[in-house]
Amino acid sequence: MRHPSDGIKAEARYTTVNELYELWKDLKRGLKNNTFENYKYMYETFVRHQIGDKRIALLKKSDVKRYYNYLADERCLKAATIDNIHTVLHQILDMAVDDDYIRNNPSNNVLKELKKSHIFKTEKRRGLTRPEQDLFLSYMKEDPSVQNWYSVFAVMIGTGLRVGEVTALRWCDIDIEEGIINVSHTLVYYDHRTSEGKKGCYFNVHTPKTEAGNRQVPMLDFVKEAFLMEKERQDLLDLHCEATVDGYTDFIFINRFGQPQHQSTLNKAIRRIIRNCNDEQFLKDDNPDVLLPHFSCHSLRHTFTTRMCEAGVNVKVIQDALGHKDISTTLNIYTDVTRELRKSEFEGLDLYFKKA
Repeated sequence: MRHPSDGIKAEARYTTVNELYELWKDLKRGLKNNTFENYKYMYETFVRHQIGDKRIALLKKSDVKRYYNYLADERCLKAATIDNIHTVLHQILDMAVDDDYIRNNPSNNVLKELKKSHIFKTEKRRGLTRPEQDLFLSYMKEDPSVQNWYSVFAVMIGTGLRVGEVTALRWCDIDIEEGIINVSHTLVYYDHRTSEGKKGCYFNVHTPKTEAGNRQVPMLDFVKEAFLMEKERQDLLDLHCEATVDGYTDFIFINRFGQPQHQSTLNKAIRRIIRNCNDEQFLKDDNPDVLLPHFSCHSLRHTFTTRMCEAGVNVKVIQDALGHKDISTTLNIYTDVTRELRKSEFEGLDLYFKKA
């Protein structure tokens, strides 16, 4: 029943954001399962107990802005996480507008405004420079305590695959003789506690969201060497994959228990390698020429892209290798080259003008 004065449903005065979320969840279609699970996780973790009990008719733009400020200032969430939360909340409020619970979506333009403020300014991701890359790889290759990590990180640097694509690789997905890696699925690990009948956190295998994600990536020589080293290491230790995930098994990169590697474990390993490597560099020289910066697994994908840019590889080839559907995504990364490359290009341009 609608209130005769404004066309808004009378029950809107009593309907909460949480109740509308339940309706949105029941009606939402067309999303990959892992995307939908991520949306539900974001809502249950960050929205439900903060503004979920608020009546939709009383939710104002200032409330949403205050909530996002809270997420950034007090919860210290990254801009990307708040972006995901906003995606869910905005869709719920859009549905509320369509169903006559409210006239306007109070989250409209809020995130856009906040992104211009200081709280959303983050450091731009960059790949490792060539000296940093060489130090990272050589340290792992030479230090027995971290040699087990060399193969997986070398493959990341030499292929540009996403973390989930690398950890999902099976031995049958690579052709050493032909030098080809077949990328057709991703290993994801997320919280299932928001799903009916499911409990806990565990792996699932998902296919790419777009056709661009299904691709063949050529092996560079050091990538081929990394796969062979990993096979030799596992044979020597009599290590075998003990996991089956959604019918997939025989994963290449496994831990000592035969289980697939997890992104958080890989990032912890990187942090430990950075610390130990830099300590060793300072022992050799009080003022070392190269130190490893703080970086994560995803930085290795940027490292691959940077090397491709430095080599002058065609942007379309880079797009295909990275599995980007939209070339604008590739172009944004393509233009974000290292300081050394920009400097050398301008030095070359300076010489060109002097000769003219």
